[in-house]
Amino acid sequence: MGLNTNQEATIMGSWRKKMRVKALKPILWSLFLISLGSVLCAIAINGILIPKKFLSAGFTGLALLIHYLIPVIPVAWLYFVLNIPLFALGWRYVGRRFFLYSMAGMVIFSSALQWVQFIPEIQDKILSALLAGILSGAGAGSILRSFGSAGGLDILAVIGLNRFSIRLSTTSLAFNAVVIIASAILFTLDAALYTLIYIYITSYMLNLVVTGLSQRKAVFIISRQWQDISQGIMQEIRRGVTLLQGQGGYTGQEEKIIYTVITFRELSRLKQMIRRTDPNAFVVVNETLEVMGQRIGNQPHW
Repeated sequence: MGLNTNQEATIMGSWRKKMRVKALKPILWSLFLISLGSVLCAIAINGILIPKKFLSAGFTGLALLIHYLIPVIPVAWLYFVLNIPLFALGWRYVGRRFFLYSMAGMVIFSSALQWVQFIPEIQDKILSALLAGILSGAGAGSILRSFGSAGGLDILAVIGLNRFSIRLSTTSLAFNAVVIIASAILFTLDAALYTLIYIYITSYMLNLVVTGLSQRKAVFIISRQWQDISQGIMQEIRRGVTLLQGQGGYTGQEEKIIYTVITFRELSRLKQMIRRTDPNAFVVVNETLEVMGQRIGNQPHW
């Protein structure tokens, strides 16, 4: 029996509603990540950096530098104005979606700088630099886990990652050398060193939050039980295997070298399986910068 017009309209309406909800979820999640990260960064800037007269990383550091020299101009407005030229680069080199989310991120971040005024009760300057770095790194990483950024150096870092495979933290540290030098010249060497501690911790936390447990490991395995180990990787770990032809330098015997790429969380299971199969296996585990691939790839979604 066929459906009447009212039933068809009801089904179509329900389907459209589900599709709208499905499309809305990633948007809301990205906006939540941007908002959370902006609040954490604002606490670090307004609550620690400004009271301690530290500088910051990237364009936030430039905004703070101008603010210290001309205190009547708010940091939030300086950050907003300085970011305007960068969005042309974000549109051209990264993509429309990243551009739109970054526009929203810049507005949210600037608003957080203007309105979030929580000041942690910490007197020691080294502890202040450490806490500010943890908050800023976690906040910036949270923002970059979304589909956009908060503008500023994030845009340049993402362009560097996408076009030249330069790590986010590498771009950040290289750019921020200028900030540290300016801090040493215009203020004191102590302020520059505290800023350096802050920037280093921020970069470390940023990499930890963005890559985290999604980091991939490239593994080389040499074993006479290569067939059993290969089967174990494919069946237990459920990862692909490539067999390379090798030759022992001393014995001259031909060897099979197993090559596979796994996640950080799968590494312990792989090592247990190898020890169980061949305790004498020779295993080399390498870090990876990024991996492209449908099942194992960990490239960001920008």
